[in-house]
Amino acid sequence: MSCRLDDTGDFPWEADGADTPDAVVLDLSTMEMADARRAVGSCRERKLPVVAALPKDAIGRYDPTLNPDDLLICPTSDDELTLRMQQVVFRVNGPSGSQTLSIGDLSIDLERYEVSVAGRRVTLTYKEFQLLSLLASNPGRVYTREALLSQVWGYDYLGGTRTVDVHVRRLRSKVESPGRSFVETIWNVGYRFKAPG
Repeated sequence: MSCRLDDTGDFPWEADGADTPDAVVLDLSTMEMADARRAVGSCRERKLPVVAALPKDAIGRYDPTLNPDDLLICPTSDDELTLRMQQVVFRVNGPSGSQTLSIGDLSIDLERYEVSVAGRRVTLTYKEFQLLSLLASNPGRVYTREALLSQVWGYDYLGGTRTVDVHVRRLRSKVESPGRSFVETIWNVGYRFKAPG
């Protein structure tokens, strides 16, 4: 898409309430360099990969300090554009799906340390987040309290296994509700994350 920021520095899709794209292509044949710089800066703030499309006849006037994630000389084929977009998304965001665990209504962003349930953001302590991430990464696997204590708190932690129970209880109060449970107690053993359906 060619892109132009509005006067507030927002992109057109933000004003319309549309979904954020995976990447942005800036058409440098239709933009002033000042607008292109603002657009690249805004993309960086939003962690959006940006490809600058430069007309062949403007190569001599291109300013390398614009520094987009990739540069495309136009005209080009649709296949090359698609391939470059896939590459730039991978370069900026890494392998798709590797940073987010999604299980039913639960979403865990491992990169941003954010958790949401049914679209509602949930605030967890660091240990609660680690505990949930470990369990959710291995659904169905039963962890003893001792195993959770050593993997989340570390081998040198002096507290007892009761710490695990307290953190699981707090975690459940934040992410679970009637009819929606994620962490299952295995009596006299420990806990497991319920395998999806």
